[in-house]
Amino acid sequence: MSESIAEYRAGFVEEPGYLDYAGVGPISHAVQQELTGHAELFARARFGSLAQLAHEDARVRAAASALTRFPADQIVFQPSTSQGLMHALFGVTGDVLVSPAEFPSLPVAVQRAADALHVVTPVWLETDDGKVTPAGIRDQLTDAVTAVAVSLVDSRTGYVADLDGIRQVIGDRLLIVDAIQGFGVVDAPYEVADVVATGGQKWVRAGWGTGFLALSDRALAEITPVFTGWTGTDVVEPWDAVPPYSRSAHAFTVSNPDRVAQACFATALEEIARVGVPEISAAVSELAERVIDLADEYGIPVASSRAANERAGIVVIEPEPDTLTRLTASLHNHGVTTRARGSHVRISVHAGTTEDTLAMLRGAFTSYSNGY
Repeated sequence: MSESIAEYRAGFVEEPGYLDYAGVGPISHAVQQELTGHAELFARARFGSLAQLAHEDARVRAAASALTRFPADQIVFQPSTSQGLMHALFGVTGDVLVSPAEFPSLPVAVQRAADALHVVTPVWLETDDGKVTPAGIRDQLTDAVTAVAVSLVDSRTGYVADLDGIRQVIGDRLLIVDAIQGFGVVDAPYEVADVVATGGQKWVRAGWGTGFLALSDRALAEITPVFTGWTGTDVVEPWDAVPPYSRSAHAFTVSNPDRVAQACFATALEEIARVGVPEISAAVSELAERVIDLADEYGIPVASSRAANERAGIVVIEPEPDTLTRLTASLHNHGVTTRARGSHVRISVHAGTTEDTLAMLRGAFTSYSNGY
């Protein structure tokens, strides 16, 4: 274990038993310090102190650039993944191929754009249990499809999309990626995408109200910034006239951002960059494997992929239907935080998941198997 991974793990300050990073990641110690420091600065407003907040925009874009390999000037801060996706999908024309089984942010954005503007049409991709694959996309592509939208990681199955393979089959069509369910723990080739939208409240552990939208040259040329506010021009304060929107990524803004949220997000992204996503990904994969082994030991069926390249930090278990309530009760009674949906229980680990947490999970599985 490298020293950098050890330092990164030391930043996990949540109580043992937390296994729902795919839902929300408790903020890191560094983010907590950043938030506290900026709250003090904001509350005191000492002479000249608030001016330094303006530098957080460049800082967060540089931090996002380091992890995505998009140029910093082609990245714009967003308060959420969903808002970034709305910006992108309302600006597309033509058919958009997207699975209705994706997390609602994607299909809802496409449908709302279709209803409001009548220049985009959703084409609903048929999938195998929600898994979006290059082969499935290839079989359902038409000449009218101008964009393909996909989640980096499926939130229900934990399946990691093959972005390289998808790019190969779609050619020069726009590739729009909802990256939040895996950003920071999946070493993905983001540079093959045209749009990457993500938020910081899950695996990045930066809290709500944090995110960004990254746009390729092709995306900037083809996507119209429909919801572009007064900050989306090339004029600092456009008094007395309405200038045209900027031709840069800056056009995809409505108003000034939350500078404190930018500082928190930048801190979390910088933490990840210091360690490296490959190292974090390897640690997460090892811990996910241990959860799978525990489920196997107690005879609980694993519904998610066992292949390391097809999973992130999500392990989905599917007990017998008549024992689901007993399992969720056992997890609750042992203080283990997971996410139950339908007939499945989603367990999501992170690099900082501790031995104590795994011991608590084992205890819950033991009680479940004993019928308690």
